[in-house]
Amino acid sequence: MNLTLRVWRQARTDAKGEFKTYEAKDVSPDASFFEMLDELNERLNDQGEEPIAFDSDCREGICGTCGVMVNGHPHGPQSGTATCQLHMRKFNDGDTITVEPWRAVAFPVLRDLVVDRTPFDEIIQAGGYISANIGAAQDANTIPVAKPAAESAMDAASCIGCAACVAACPNSAANLFTGAKIAHLNLLPQGQPERFGRVLDMILTMEAEQFGTCTNHGACENACPKEIKIDVIAMLNRDYMKALLKAG
Repeated sequence: MNLTLRVWRQARTDAKGEFKTYEAKDVSPDASFFEMLDELNERLNDQGEEPIAFDSDCREGICGTCGVMVNGHPHGPQSGTATCQLHMRKFNDGDTITVEPWRAVAFPVLRDLVVDRTPFDEIIQAGGYISANIGAAQDANTIPVAKPAAESAMDAASCIGCAACVAACPNSAANLFTGAKIAHLNLLPQGQPERFGRVLDMILTMEAEQFGTCTNHGACENACPKEIKIDVIAMLNRDYMKALLKAG
């Protein structure tokens, strides 16, 4: 396959960025998207040019490190797939592919396709954990958990924090991410002692980090590589209202 790539290049956060065009030749249809970029970077290195910076780690759709906009779609055209799992057979020979970073005020571009996702860390640090004394591991194993709650908590826990939901949202809202992290803990018995304080702290931090407001477009659900449902946002809103009533 021979492809034309329009890639966003930006030297640093305060620098002006622009799209640059590259030719990717003899690309294997079985190569992953990042393997294709690796080959391009090797050629750029050989030519004495600066390689394209992008985030990746496990390349198995687990770590949540990767994430770019591919032709305007977070993670690319294949649903339920992180960028590292996207293969070039999803494109056609001769295609022009536009690659750019996540676009959100809360995620400033550090370099090229790399953005600063520290605000997600701040949200987790605000309450995405259990600090109450709930016993040791063997004690946790003896606590009965209703099957629907256990399954819903596991579904929410599958969030990898890639931020595709923010990139897809027209308001750059982080409610799907925050809702998933809250639902994961609030659905379990161990999460109950800190349930409402957790909701208040995480939502206040989310707002302070300049994320937008959720207006139920549903684009986040469509973009999520783990296909997390916006049900977690509904739970987030319910718990938030309860938390405000308790605090007031």
